[in-house]
Amino acid sequence: MRTDLSGVTIPRTATLRQAMQAIDDGRIGIAFVIDAAGRLVGTVTDGDARRALLGDGGLETPIADVMHRRFVAVTRQATESAIVDLMRVRSIKQIPVVDADQTLIGVHYQPDMTQAIGRPNWAVIMAGGEGRRLRPLTERVPKVMLPLGERPILEQLIELLVRHRFREVFISINYLGSQIVDYFGDGSAFDCRITYLREPRALGTAGALSLLPGLPTEPLLLLNGDLVTDIDLSALMDYHHEAACLGTQCVFEYVHQLPYGVVRLDVDQVVDQQEKPQYRELVNAGIYVLSPSLVELVPADRESTMPDLLAAARRHGYPVAAFPIRERWTDIGRLGDYERARDHWAARQGHGA
Repeated sequence: MRTDLSGVTIPRTATLRQAMQAIDDGRIGIAFVIDAAGRLVGTVTDGDARRALLGDGGLETPIADVMHRRFVAVTRQATESAIVDLMRVRSIKQIPVVDADQTLIGVHYQPDMTQAIGRPNWAVIMAGGEGRRLRPLTERVPKVMLPLGERPILEQLIELLVRHRFREVFISINYLGSQIVDYFGDGSAFDCRITYLREPRALGTAGALSLLPGLPTEPLLLLNGDLVTDIDLSALMDYHHEAACLGTQCVFEYVHQLPYGVVRLDVDQVVDQQEKPQYRELVNAGIYVLSPSLVELVPADRESTMPDLLAAARRHGYPVAAFPIRERWTDIGRLGDYERARDHWAARQGHGA
């Protein structure tokens, strides 16, 4: 049981912003809401916070509007086996410990109680693209092998997968794919097993799923190979499970500002003007969780994109959830994106400003 609760508790007067900070500081995927006497009155998980971000209130939403008032808790006397069983039955990773007065005294956290074994979920990385917008850098090197610091982009992504206990990794390859195979081999040097899906021609962002050795038995994680991100993949998998959807699509809030004043008319009369307005949009982040039923919809030996697949899912009545990314995320699609990611990585490693 963890008894150091500093950083993971918030008052019932807190906002969503404060809850998210507590979730980040505590690093166990949850914040506990307590009253002035230290009694536990609610819980807010990472998934709760992300769902709340998609609402209208934003970061200043009162946590009382988000928190769960009916939560699972145990006393100090609960046995370890009973706690592990409760976590399994309820599909939860954190169980608060309270005394007779409902005062929060600790928390049981699943990774502390179980061995860090690999997940049963497969991870698929799409790495077959030519990276035409990054030429001339990609004339002799696939874009996923462009360096960040001293290591390629794809290595950072594989390390992220392994950190979140993904051990079965598939990489789709086409353009200059032999360079990827030569570098990563069977994956044993990276603490995972890598199988290559060799595209006979470009099959799009979903088509290579038809090359898998069979249907997965658990939800599958799919990522574009040209991403630089710190996304919490464990939180994403939990979110997919909690949403009870067959698909989950990651989204990222993109802010862009027009360089001009925007004028609004009523016929030929000026009725309003905004000076260089900012617009916020949710954009596709190139990361998905797909249940086996969705993977089964991918056509064999034919080009297919993820928008195609998600559209097919909606036609079949399969729900698709949105997971908002609030961590670092960059899509290395253009030269400027790559240069910014490279400079940012160098600064993080102490090699640049």
